[in-house]
Amino acid sequence: MATLRNLKIKTSTCKRIVKELHSYEKEVERETAKTADMKEKGADPYDLKQQENVLAESRMMIPDCHKRLEAALADLKGALAELEESNEKEGPEIDDAQNTIAEVEKVVGTTEA
Repeated sequence: MATLRNLKIKTSTCKRIVKELHSYEKEVERETAKTADMKEKGADPYDLKQQENVLAESRMMIPDCHKRLEAALADLKGALAELEESNEKEGPEIDDAQNTIAEVEKVVGTTEA
């Protein structure tokens, strides 16, 4: 049985993962620029290799974060549907959950395309 408290937790989880995803995307941009700068300046091959490894690790985190976001979104939708079935259709938690679902679907939609 879903409760408003569980709904609030699942909503916060989705918001946190979206924030995390954006953070990883920014990190990849930063590391890409740093790698390009190092190549341009003719950095030591060892240092360049290490930087490329850092960039690769950052890139690997995005698909992982994406999977977690999709799972959290499905979880949130399930909890919201369960609450709506039990005649809990109004309230700030439910509005917040619906808004979060809309935001997350935009993020998931833009990164899949």
